Amino acid sequence: MAWFILFLSGLGEVGMVTFLKLSDGFTKWKGTVGTIIFGGLSFSLLSKAMVEIPISTAYGVWTGIGAAGSVLLGMVLFRESKDWRKVLFIAMIIGGVIGLRMVGAD
Repeated sequence: MAWFILFLSGLGEVGMVTFLKLSDGFTKWKGTVGTIIFGGLSFSLLSKAMVEIPISTAYGVWTGIGAAGSVLLGMVLFRESKDWRKVLFIAMIIGGVIGLRMVGAD
């Protein structure tokens, strides 16, 4: 269950970053409120996951999900570059997250 909570916290980080972009430097209230809500949710779930998962693994997986998810959403929602090298490096991040999951199961 801790791994599922960690996955949800990573998705929360993606939501937080997306709303941060939409807040336009905290000048738009809907984006600002979304940033606060998703940020709080993400950190809350991360702290719950860390009860069972070591900090080194949990934080690495959390940031990996957040980084990969943010880049992918940037490509889809904000029309950021879809350069094949970006996709390659995202795949490497995902591979690292999977590796951390495999060795973090002690």
